[in-house]
Amino acid sequence: MIRGLGLLVALLFFIAAAASPAAWAQGTKTAPAKPAEKSDVKTTKGDAKAGAEKKKGPLDLNTASADELQALPGIGEAYSKKIIENRPYKRKDELVHKKIVPQATYDKIKDQIIAKQAAAK
Repeated sequence: MIRGLGLLVALLFFIAAAASPAAWAQGTKTAPAKPAEKSDVKTTKGDAKAGAEKKKGPLDLNTASADELQALPGIGEAYSKKIIENRPYKRKDELVHKKIVPQATYDKIKDQIIAKQAAAK
């Protein structure tokens, strides 16, 4: 009797152990991403400008608008206002040296910004 009960417990344990990974795997599977289909919806000027901005390259600190600056990670209304008020910049790291943005914020945006110099006539 005890031997039969032990075999039954071992069989149930084996079935539970073998079935569990399959149940977990089903919960973690995700559907593959579908490629974006062309739509008949026209984009607005704002959408087109945002798309062009990403392709254009780094954002110039000396000419960027407040909205363009606020699109950068960690830059809100207050930081964009401070950046604009303290123009012109010779180098992009002046944002930290002049204490306009903290080092952590600068580290997030440093690859997305530049400080172009005005052309001398």
